[in-house]
Amino acid sequence: MNKDLTIAQQDYAHFLPALSGFYATYVGKQRYPDPVDGPYVPDTRMPNNFANGMESLNYLNAKEGAFTYKWTLYSAGHAELDTTKHSPKEDMVRNRDRENTWLLGDSGGFQIGKGVWEGEWKDPNSKFVKDKMADCVARGTEIRTVETSNKDGKVTTKSITVDLVKEYQSRLDMAQKKRDAVLRWMDAYADYGMILDIPAWVSRSPAGALATGISEYQDAVEATKYNNEYWMKHRTGACKFLNVLQGENFDDAEDWYEQMKDYCDPVKYPDNHFNGWSMGGQNMCDVELVLKRIVTCHYDGLLQSGIHDVMHFLGTSKLEWATLLTDVQRAVRKHYNPTFMVTFDCASPFLATANGQVYTSVETPEKGKWTYRMVPSVDELKYATDTRTFKDATTQDGIFKTFEDSPVTDGLLVNDICTYAVGDVNKIGTIKVLKGGVDLDKEGNPLLDADGNTTVRGRDSTSWDSFSYAIQMGHNVWTHINAVQEANRQYDDGNTPKMLLGSKFDQQSIRDMINEVFAQPTKELSLSKIIDYRAYWMQVPGTRGAIGKKTISAKPKFNELFDEVDPEVDDTELDETKLEELQDEQL
Repeated sequence: MNKDLTIAQQDYAHFLPALSGFYATYVGKQRYPDPVDGPYVPDTRMPNNFANGMESLNYLNAKEGAFTYKWTLYSAGHAELDTTKHSPKEDMVRNRDRENTWLLGDSGGFQIGKGVWEGEWKDPNSKFVKDKMADCVARGTEIRTVETSNKDGKVTTKSITVDLVKEYQSRLDMAQKKRDAVLRWMDAYADYGMILDIPAWVSRSPAGALATGISEYQDAVEATKYNNEYWMKHRTGACKFLNVLQGENFDDAEDWYEQMKDYCDPVKYPDNHFNGWSMGGQNMCDVELVLKRIVTCHYDGLLQSGIHDVMHFLGTSKLEWATLLTDVQRAVRKHYNPTFMVTFDCASPFLATANGQVYTSVETPEKGKWTYRMVPSVDELKYATDTRTFKDATTQDGIFKTFEDSPVTDGLLVNDICTYAVGDVNKIGTIKVLKGGVDLDKEGNPLLDADGNTTVRGRDSTSWDSFSYAIQMGHNVWTHINAVQEANRQYDDGNTPKMLLGSKFDQQSIRDMINEVFAQPTKELSLSKIIDYRAYWMQVPGTRGAIGKKTISAKPKFNELFDEVDPEVDDTELDETKLEELQDEQL
């Protein structure tokens, strides 16, 4: 197996694991042992095959990682944004080898869209905000009725007087505090970062619209413009920024680009222009729109070598798209910008483990569906005393049909994952019992109360502690990166997945068509060539299926055209809250 995935990357489009804060915590906190309690993970819990202890999981550590890979993404949405505060859990990011690693910072626009980052995110200088504040000044205060409940669940009501000006100003301040903190965090720790965009879909998110004040498409545009201008004015130059393109259909995507493109213009902003592009919304999942946007950027002077070298595609997990984006990167390098780099991310390796799944194999059948297969992982209390390897135990016992080891699982024992046995008690006092069984003591006898009845204490049947999740995440990260690289190797060798075999174009590959688009001598001819091949682009499913009301899109019923295997994890951001609870409770 390949342990140096940086070398194996060659000239493929760059997959960025969307590093989980849960995962990074293990690497970081292990570096700072508690003077009383000792290491974050005790030495007795560390798998024997981890030659360098916890650093074996650190793929950004070229010297000590079980495998190494220099590119990754980390989201400000889950980060400790106070750069003046020591944060051991983020040491993997903050104290990485900056010379030999490359980090893209995600700004947290997803958190705004979902309503997690509350505040008044509209442009503070807009007419709406000024009128709203004037109304608050005129009204002064407001009496509201609120409900409270005591520990017994009894609900009472009371009236409170609210200072409307103070309340609304606090919402403006919340947004501004977060806006500035994200900028400072990216300048401190990221090589490239995405600007703090307000996703166009926020108006369709009830929680997001209520929490942020963004209720319409143009609200999102104007709020993003304000963020752009704030960042241009206050950036230090330590981090290069990507201009995020949103829009849920062709018309909105075109409009968003036209309203935002100047922020990348080195003529209009010679000292603080943005340094590339991040493709969100419809831009990231529709081949025709992707090609059109690249052509347009080039002829607008916004895809220049050394100035606009990076284009990122948000939330892209399909292996077929990994090869398609390699075609795009190579064609752009050949015809437009020799230093151009395509990156794309997803959280699938971490999401899979959070959902109890592990990657078992990579499948790239000729003219078939390409996938990394993920299945429910082994989780049984009986394996706590089993000293077989993880691979042997799971395949010999028929849990997995096949299992492809990674550098993380090579030599790993099954009881490194299934660490709890019947009767064990975890950190918060939960007793481990067989599914459907009663509470048992260490000897396997039923636990009885004073009346001789079986006890009904906190109990569960999982054999995993929280470190079990982290270990399997490391395996999944290697497998996903390797899968992307293997897909590209197979594609270069002439093995083409079904998704990229259009029935209308038997004589020409998608690679040739993409190259032909960029090879045209004028913008008009390139755009015309894109339209000529529209019937083919329409056969390529997007990375997330149907999004919004698209004017032109991939066929929405592509499941009828392509055979399905185990579904891939949704390309959404990982809910770190669930995993943080595991860290607090189970280790």
